[in-house]
Amino acid sequence: MTTDLLPVVYQDQYLAVIDKPSGLLVHRSRLASGASQFAMQMLRDQLGQHVYPVHRLDRPTSGLLVFALDSETARLVNQQWAEQTVEKTYHAVVRGYIDDQGLIDYPLKEELDKIADKNAREDKEAQQAITEYRCLERVELPFKVSKKHDTTRYSLVELKPKTGRKHQLRRHMSHIRHPIIGDSRHGEGRHNRFFQDQFDSHRLLLAATNIRFQHPHTDELLDLSVELPDELMRAFRARSLE
Repeated sequence: MTTDLLPVVYQDQYLAVIDKPSGLLVHRSRLASGASQFAMQMLRDQLGQHVYPVHRLDRPTSGLLVFALDSETARLVNQQWAEQTVEKTYHAVVRGYIDDQGLIDYPLKEELDKIADKNAREDKEAQQAITEYRCLERVELPFKVSKKHDTTRYSLVELKPKTGRKHQLRRHMSHIRHPIIGDSRHGEGRHNRFFQDQFDSHRLLLAATNIRFQHPHTDELLDLSVELPDELMRAFRARSLE
């Protein structure tokens, strides 16, 4: 996480889009009472004006985060999110050799937090959740992380969620037995520790890398991207087994 200025990827009189660091909360939350920095307050102070988050990124996920600079713009952009017309692309490192490409259509029950969701219904039906994925790169490393294998394999994947369920990408990858590295809730501790020890990686290896949506006032198609974080590429720069 950073105490420096937030990197602004795009800004005009209506919108500001930042590249949120991993570990930074979007806004104050009862779930992280010990946190002292929040993207919303940091960007407000950085720009010298009120900002309105129009969507969320999980605290451990890095990448593109959109803020409106007035309430009407926030309403218009929120409508696009509600109508699921915003195209989002993520990159992640997952355990194992994943298929070249595929579609995960697996409904998810809402994940409830004991504090924030203490009054929410627990008997709600699972909601439709769809994710497209494409494998970009694979690596096999000469390390015995699992008791069953003398080597260990990982894949770099491109993920396109078609719905917006809580922790959807993390849960979908775990569902198909390719959990995201660094995921303390849905992943595997042995592989998380391996990346910490071998690659000095202490974060969830999931990043929001591209977003496409219509500017709410100019109708221009905004197509914004950020580079993959260095941590996502470290294993693939290591020596592969032929």
